[in-house]
Amino acid sequence: MQPATLLEAIKYFADPHSCLRFVADLRWPNGVACPRCQAKEPRFIKTRRLWECKGCRKQFSVKVGTIFEDSAIGLDKWLCAIWMIVNAKNGVSSYEIHRSLGVTQKTAWFMMHRIRLALQRGSVDKLKREVEADETYIGGKARFMHADKKEKALRGTHGGSSGKAIVMGVLERHGKVRAEVVEAPTHKALQSVIRKHVERGSEVFTDEHGSYLGLNAGYIHHVINHAESYVKGRVHTNSIENFWSLLKRGLTGTYISVEPFHLFRYLDEQSFRFNTRKGTDLDRFVAAVSTVSGRRVTYQHLTGHAGSC
Repeated sequence: MQPATLLEAIKYFADPHSCLRFVADLRWPNGVACPRCQAKEPRFIKTRRLWECKGCRKQFSVKVGTIFEDSAIGLDKWLCAIWMIVNAKNGVSSYEIHRSLGVTQKTAWFMMHRIRLALQRGSVDKLKREVEADETYIGGKARFMHADKKEKALRGTHGGSSGKAIVMGVLERHGKVRAEVVEAPTHKALQSVIRKHVERGSEVFTDEHGSYLGLNAGYIHHVINHAESYVKGRVHTNSIENFWSLLKRGLTGTYISVEPFHLFRYLDEQSFRFNTRKGTDLDRFVAAVSTVSGRRVTYQHLTGHAGSC
């Protein structure tokens, strides 16, 4: 029986063979195939928990070609880390993963960014019917910054209001959300996100921000003036603002300090949890593990040193 709680997951994945079977079944639902030549029915070497391809004669593990590749961390810790991340409403810090799983904080941080890569959900399906659109600003308050960062923030040299990062989001009522980092709250930047993710002809609800003017060309545009009221019948942006509240609670309360360079990864994480909120903990976990294949990011890339000597 598959686990339904974190405690059951820890017990279930304590067995290396259970970990192997679980990941292999999700990765290869039609039978194990060589990740190099795609040959079927490789020979399983039980003592090493590896397969040997009958075609190219290469040996491979279940980790090859996934976010787990080249990691010395066992699947038991990887799977428990995924469970914790996808089922914590406000996120989990790298220090909590470090303490809970017995890995270093640096390793936990790297693991979490690999997992966030697996949580990315590109989709050609557009949001439709009733869609709320809004932008928000992410970043620390200038009065709490060190002198050098405070000066840059007040000059606005890092984009946005007082140097804050700008995030644009669209949310289908009772449905899914999409969020992206944008360079500036301009007409072109904000509306391009809407047109990218929202089906033409849908009802779009926004506030009175001037950058949303012109949406009537392709959408049924409703505007709520927050200077007058926050709700007027069906016209409001409360749903997307609730998502911003969840996002900021995690960024300020759990992760404390997020570099703008990595902000899109945290958006992917929070969007994944929100979009799978109607499922069980096991449903979210299975959805995440199902997409670990074909995705890889190096530590050098994460730290901005890719290509350096």
